Amino acid sequence: MSLGFQELLIIFLIVIVLFGASKLPQLGRGLGEGIKNFRRGLKGSDEDADPDDKD
Repeated sequence: MSLGFQELLIIFLIVIVLFGASKLPQLGRGLGEGIKNFRRGLKGSDEDADPDDKD
């Protein structure tokens, strides 16, 4: 199952109607920051573990 152009266009139009065109940049910025924080959290958990500490 894959989304075609028409389906994506309909979803985009629904998002514009729900949030309004002026809110889309803020919504995109918030989503981008959330993804960055999630990736940073995943990398941070690996860096926090000390391989020499075997207590």
